[in-house]
Amino acid sequence: MNEAQALTQREFKEWVASIVEEVIKEKLGEFVIKHEREAREISLVERLLRVEEELKFLRQLEEERFSALMKEMNARFEAMNARFEALQKEMNTRFEAMNARFEALQKEMNTRFEALQKEMDTRFEAMNARFEALQKEMNTRFEALQREMDTRFEALERRFNFLQWLIVGGFSFLSLLLVLIRFGS
Repeated sequence: MNEAQALTQREFKEWVASIVEEVIKEKLGEFVIKHEREAREISLVERLLRVEEELKFLRQLEEERFSALMKEMNARFEAMNARFEALQKEMNTRFEAMNARFEALQKEMNTRFEALQKEMDTRFEAMNARFEALQKEMNTRFEALQREMDTRFEALERRFNFLQWLIVGGFSFLSLLLVLIRFGS
């Protein structure tokens, strides 16, 4: 019986092992199918978590890049503002220098024009003096000529008066002589 028992025990063990194996396979298959879905869900959740973490990391990275870019742009704008301010100051100094040059040129032109005006005034005064002297000379010449003409006309008038009296006296003498000759005859 030992052998028969051993065989049946062996058979029984094999039979139990085969049943256990079948049950384990079946239960394990169910477990795998059930847990595979869960594992897929878990892997999807893990993937979603990884994607969210990656998005969060990318967002932080973008924020850091954006803030760095903003800092760089602000620095560039400040540098540009500084350059523009320096350029504006330089332009202002140049314009002030130009204004000073124009004012100096204006003053120089004013002094030159004033000197030219004074020179022209002295020339006009000299011309006026020459014209006045010429006018006086012409007046004295005309007055002298007028006096000379007056004396000549007076001399001519005296001659005419003398001739007139001579003619009147001659005609009177001749008339008297004719009257005497006619009465005497």
